[in-house]
Amino acid sequence: MESLPEWVVIVILSLMAGLSMPLGAILARIERIRPYWLEDEFRHAVIAFGGGALVSAVALVLVPEGAASNSIAVAALCFGAGGIFFALLDMYLARNESKAGQLVAMLSDFVPEALALGTVFVATPEVAILLASLIALQNLPEGFNAFRELQEDDSSKPWHLIGVFFLMALLGPLCALSGHFFLREQEALVGGIQLFAAGGILYLVIQDIAPQAQLKNHHLPGLGAVAGFLLGLVGYMLTK
Repeated sequence: MESLPEWVVIVILSLMAGLSMPLGAILARIERIRPYWLEDEFRHAVIAFGGGALVSAVALVLVPEGAASNSIAVAALCFGAGGIFFALLDMYLARNESKAGQLVAMLSDFVPEALALGTVFVATPEVAILLASLIALQNLPEGFNAFRELQEDDSSKPWHLIGVFFLMALLGPLCALSGHFFLREQEALVGGIQLFAAGGILYLVIQDIAPQAQLKNHHLPGLGAVAGFLLGLVGYMLTK
């Protein structure tokens, strides 16, 4: 990749990270081939794993990086505004009986991280490559969970829904290139976006994802959340 222009490499990395969303959806679609893969405990564990990965993104990436480039007052305002905005969005979805909480959480994680990928590439391409790999690993269970959640609303057109997931993967290159060309000198703005997303993600994890992951008298979902956070922790330590 060394001979390719920077923007081409960024597109490749961000697209690879985004394509794990439809890949997760495809894996969720194969339940009729291997139904025992999707027994209750496994499905709850995958939901918990995705929740753990989201919490790790908040605790280890979005909040530390966002707070480092903003004052306490601005950081608190952005984080709180994110939580309030996503609470209002969640109320709207509930009124319309939409089950898109996992999808919103997935995109709330993916968009600011793709922005960060584009801005990071300028100074440290190696870190950007690792970050893209971690985003892909996070998006896989999140795509799995979002697909299954949306399937509960409409199971008639699964491949149409997977096609939508492929289109959402294109947000990766769009956000990464925006970060690379327009926001790499705007650390405070990127940090504010990360904090805003972090507040929203934390709300969604506690309000929507954690209750879905709970399964009485079973311990695998709890361990799944630990494993998801562990993924983020390892990635954070590798990038540092």
